[in-house]
Amino acid sequence: MKLFAIRDESAEIQKDLAWLLYYETEKRFYIELPDDADEWETPLLLSSFVKSGERTVNSYWSRVWVQQRIVPADRQNIGQVLKDNGLKEYDEFDLLLLSMGRCAQDDYFLVSRKEQELPPQVRGRFAKRVEDVISLGCNTLLVFFRDGMVRKCDLTVWFREHSRFSILMKKEKLFDCVRMETGGHGVTWDENMSIPDYILYQYGEKVPLVMEDFRAFAAQRIINASEAAEILGCSRQNVNDLIKRGKLHPVKATARSTLLLKSEVLKRNWQ
Repeated sequence: MKLFAIRDESAEIQKDLAWLLYYETEKRFYIELPDDADEWETPLLLSSFVKSGERTVNSYWSRVWVQQRIVPADRQNIGQVLKDNGLKEYDEFDLLLLSMGRCAQDDYFLVSRKEQELPPQVRGRFAKRVEDVISLGCNTLLVFFRDGMVRKCDLTVWFREHSRFSILMKKEKLFDCVRMETGGHGVTWDENMSIPDYILYQYGEKVPLVMEDFRAFAAQRIINASEAAEILGCSRQNVNDLIKRGKLHPVKATARSTLLLKSEVLKRNWQ
């Protein structure tokens, strides 16, 4: 993950107005806003999130903010632009770095940051990211969070209040295809059907786990070494090497097979 602070070059006192997170493998952006964000200081596109009390900007709108600051992919002379800047192909992140986020429309720019430099309240959000999720059917998810909390989330009311999710109430097999957002920022079925982590954390009911929950988890989230190799795009030998180096931790390993948590394998692509 790459991390950058968003600042205003015209401001007398320089401070971090927001933070841009970029996950290289999935090529996804997220923006975090401070708890005390000022809508008049925050970049215009992001100020609506401040007004509504949201402090994590979803991947769609974070990407839109980035796209407003780079050369568009459909520009007539884009091939020459890429060549002049030493780029072999169009890549939003590479183009963003060329000017460190500067554009002609405003005075915002990016400054490289490390996670430990973030304010405590922002780092605290990371502890409540989604660690894993499984479908229990009947519009209900079992969500595991990084701080150890486990919540059962009945989303029936949420789906009724947000019409774009209505198809999930009609097609349970589609509902069962739920997956984590990149970086654990929530859960998603597609780009237009995502629920952020903080909503799930507040919305869900803290409950003790039962055996059937564990069985559902095992059926959906435990994979073998061959499946892990397919996800990582490598050989089984590479998977075995990751295990030997302590980068992957088997749930169970025998002479004939190795079982791994799918979530841990997926997260290898976020690093």
